[in-house]
Amino acid sequence: MFRTLGGGDLATNRAEATHPHSVTDLCEEGRRLYAVALRTGRVARADVVDAPCLMEFALLHPDPDDADWLRPVPPAIALAHRLNPIEREITERRRLSIELADVFEPFMSLSTQVMATSDALTILEGGDRINAALNLATGQCQSEVLTIQPSDRISEASVLRGLERDRPLIERGVRIRTLYQHTARYSPEKLAYAAHLADGKAEYRTIDELVERLIVCDESVAFIPIREDQQVALELRQPGLVRYLIKVFEFMWSRAVPLSMGGPYEVASHGITEIQHSIAKLLIEGHVDEAIARRLGMNVRTCRAHIAKLAQALGSGSRAQLGYLIAQSGILKQDTPLPDGDGHR
Repeated sequence: MFRTLGGGDLATNRAEATHPHSVTDLCEEGRRLYAVALRTGRVARADVVDAPCLMEFALLHPDPDDADWLRPVPPAIALAHRLNPIEREITERRRLSIELADVFEPFMSLSTQVMATSDALTILEGGDRINAALNLATGQCQSEVLTIQPSDRISEASVLRGLERDRPLIERGVRIRTLYQHTARYSPEKLAYAAHLADGKAEYRTIDELVERLIVCDESVAFIPIREDQQVALELRQPGLVRYLIKVFEFMWSRAVPLSMGGPYEVASHGITEIQHSIAKLLIEGHVDEAIARRLGMNVRTCRAHIAKLAQALGSGSRAQLGYLIAQSGILKQDTPLPDGDGHR
């Protein structure tokens, strides 16, 4: 029988090729034979053909007195043999980690200001993460929540989520102020939502145009969308930015009409409704129907119906003539009284 330099024979080497595993996953046959060898002092070489791992991991060595037998290596020695290279690697990695820490230590203090700035702005991606952040912020809110909600159709599920978030705020005495576009006055969902919470602590006003959505809690944290599909938002905790957004809200709030007051579509003395006045202003600025509808929170068909009524009121026979007549009529130069802080004109 031919033997290799490692002390095994050809049959053993062939078995090793089909018997791969680590020492920590010692096979059942290997465990049994090693235990037998430790109890009896040796094991027949022929018996370990099906467990070549015992020789591979140096758990057995040839019996110097009889080549047909193998003797066990004591477990303490076998363990030390396996641990030594691991301990050397740990020591080397510990040395490397100390060297890396020494290299970066001078820069750590320089990054403090940058880290503080980044902590003040968090990107939230996905509806679940955005809602979780909103729930956390409103759950911690103690005094006031400001919201700007551009008009769109909202589902019953969205209404229920909003009520679940806002009702506890009202119960804790937190004030809620919400700005909608004028078209919200004709949204059953928004009217029903406002009716559920309109008990003195929740106030709703409408205005012709709004910027994007905005939520501010306790003058400390604000949320704004950064993508049209509302699936990515920014959570802002930088005091200067939050204060600026609050000023934007207050500017629009002072010019908005309480939802409980008469609708803004009533005809004024000059025969042009407020919404038509807003459309006229945007037409003069060169906006197309789709852009006007989006900015005023209505669908394009409704927008075009208002444009048609505006043209009829001014006696216009074409779109080009309508722009000229708007400019000549002076309706955009008339000073319309604005509501004061309590919503009174």
